[in-house]
Amino acid sequence: MSAPVIHEQSVAALIARYLKSQGVKRVYGLCGGHIMPIWMRLDAEGIQIIDVRDERAAVYMAHAEADLSGGLGVALVTAGPGVTNAITGIANAHVSRAPVLVLSGLPPMAQENRGALQDIVHTDMVRSITRYARTVRHADLALQEIDEAVSRALGQGGEPGPVYLDFPVDVSRARVCAAMQMPERFSPRAALEIPPLDDAIRAAVDLLWSAKRPLVISGRGAKGAGKALCELLSRVGAAYLDTGESKGLVPESHSSVVAAMRGTVMQQADLVLTVGRRLDFQLAYGSPSVFGDAKFIRIADCAAELRDNRRGEVEILATGRLALEAMLEVAGSRTSAVDASWTAGLRSKHLERSKKLADSMRDAPPGSDGLMHPNRVLAALRDALPEDAVVVADGGDFLSFARVGLPASTYLDPGSLGCIGVGTPFGVAASLVCPDKTVVVATGDGAFGFNAMEIDTAVRHKAPVLVVVANNGSWAIEVRDQQETHGKVVGTRLQFSDHAAMARAFGMYAERVERAEDLEGAIERAMANRPALLDILVTPEAVSSDAKSGLAWVPDLQPLSAWDEAEQRWRLGE
Repeated sequence: MSAPVIHEQSVAALIARYLKSQGVKRVYGLCGGHIMPIWMRLDAEGIQIIDVRDERAAVYMAHAEADLSGGLGVALVTAGPGVTNAITGIANAHVSRAPVLVLSGLPPMAQENRGALQDIVHTDMVRSITRYARTVRHADLALQEIDEAVSRALGQGGEPGPVYLDFPVDVSRARVCAAMQMPERFSPRAALEIPPLDDAIRAAVDLLWSAKRPLVISGRGAKGAGKALCELLSRVGAAYLDTGESKGLVPESHSSVVAAMRGTVMQQADLVLTVGRRLDFQLAYGSPSVFGDAKFIRIADCAAELRDNRRGEVEILATGRLALEAMLEVAGSRTSAVDASWTAGLRSKHLERSKKLADSMRDAPPGSDGLMHPNRVLAALRDALPEDAVVVADGGDFLSFARVGLPASTYLDPGSLGCIGVGTPFGVAASLVCPDKTVVVATGDGAFGFNAMEIDTAVRHKAPVLVVVANNGSWAIEVRDQQETHGKVVGTRLQFSDHAAMARAFGMYAERVERAEDLEGAIERAMANRPALLDILVTPEAVSSDAKSGLAWVPDLQPLSAWDEAEQRWRLGE
């Protein structure tokens, strides 16, 4: 008996039509029998399927698609282990608040709870890390459910983030009655824009324009607000810090950028304006032990970014761009009270430190093992990459070097979940979403290993990504912590594996680079032959800022040793 034919009015067909109506161009997934009806109807609708080697990577790719396109990312994974493999990707999208739709399947309803192949309740596992998680068991409810799920993913009425739907395979094959195929279900969905309240805007303007040492920090909720943010910074004369969620939003050339003075400006600011940014571990939880007596203004389009850890003197629930534009309008020609010498001083020291870093990167000495410093790799990439390159940074120790050493106008990294291994999947998706830009993945060898098989995906789908592996044969930040704290290294050393040989085996252009003087030529050749991989041997002796800060050994109250000590003194009233 052959498999049933998938009718054009089936649930599977309508799912595909719905996704096409939402502007979805590609879906990332790994095929299986329980999702085959949906899989084939996506193809019939002309939606490209990027088939991957692991479901976790499929969700990572959908996450990157959402971040870079400003729309919805979609992953399609099969039942059972397909869903459990995808859970790490879903969790990362959850913490990052990325609008991702994950679709899956189940055994036919007549076989549920009888020991069928891959029969497991998925929704119970993913409910805590999704905005919506449902099993659809009636064909006529399919459109309603996917429309609601997509609306939730985009943050319509709540926090954006991943959503999950699955369908018993017999439901996917079932017809949807004509009456339930209501046209309004196929209207394009988008994130709702929330206008700010006038009173809150006036209060925020009064605080910000009266501050002597104002600091602005941006995050996910500032995306799309780059122009208004730059104008506000210029008008007020505030200092500015980006984060991984918003790196590149304000150009490095802007006079407010003081990233190299992060610790100092956080301690000295008398007012902190956050735009769509949680006060998480990267910002010392907004603690007075680090931020002193600074007042806060919080702007966000969802509660998670509005009042976590520190309440604002003014809290504005609104779309970041609309709130900033309203503040500029209300302020008019008002003169800021900012201490211009304070901002200028921070900027001058930032530029001094940045130049010193750039110069030192080019001449960073090798280790006693003769292998090059990772900063030599980053310096060579800085010279080779165009200004509009998309940079994906990944790893533990190497991420610490790349985060400060590799500027980017568009940037992705593992995020605050610390979900290393996203690099290659993010890079594959980025090169498909942004085919007119150079996409480079700068990753450590440990992080690369999580999803190294996705170089096969890059080759098969001709994704023009450059993957640069800083190969130090170890989980370096943990090795150093073990050596210094415990006097013994246990289970944290790797081989200096030949990742270039593996990449060539999959048909990817690849080179192994062992000498700093060979970097320039290797990068040039790799750029001309993408997709490509460079396996660059670097010394494990290089010490990153994260290794020095105590991040590895996880202090009790704060993520960094200095902050932890300050927090303890503050709590004791010292």
